[in-house]
Amino acid sequence: MNWMFLPLLLANAAVIAPGNTEEQILVDFADAEAHRGFRPINDGVMGGVSTGAMVHREGEGALFQGVVSLERNGGFASVRSLPGTYDLSGFDGIALHVRGDGKTYKLQLKTSAAFDGVQYQARFQAPPDVWRRLLIPFSAFVPTFRGRVLGDGAPLDPGRIASIGFMISDRQEGPFSLSIARIGAYRGTISAP
Repeated sequence: MNWMFLPLLLANAAVIAPGNTEEQILVDFADAEAHRGFRPINDGVMGGVSTGAMVHREGEGALFQGVVSLERNGGFASVRSLPGTYDLSGFDGIALHVRGDGKTYKLQLKTSAAFDGVQYQARFQAPPDVWRRLLIPFSAFVPTFRGRVLGDGAPLDPGRIASIGFMISDRQEGPFSLSIARIGAYRGTISAP
């Protein structure tokens, strides 16, 4: 795979571009079983009919794919890792190695193993046909509850991350496909493009 940095303006973040960073791999989807650690949580929990799941794609890693439907007041699909413990207090953010479909996704972090509760979200977009390394600083994550931003929510504590997930929402109806080679934590500086 040809990894490149992508200058990118995230809705919640600063410009992301090459810099002096190091990375620790958290999930390597080259392992054909790694995708099994992610469970779907789609809008069926509230009566919708959207579908989404993480599957293995030989030679590339994992694929978060499905179809978002707005029927029955639905409109989202997501996957979330099984609860674990990630003490990322010595890092500056999350590194994603992805290839997208032009749609906007959300990276979600939880600091509690409970099924429901506060999720910290940061939007990102990975263009189609090209693998990119995206660096998303912890400062880009905003606290949300059931899709609504919490104005008085506590900031993300990187030392207490319990799960990592991906979501597609925001009325992006139709099929979606996000390829993910690996998820890491990075530390270091990010340069402006």
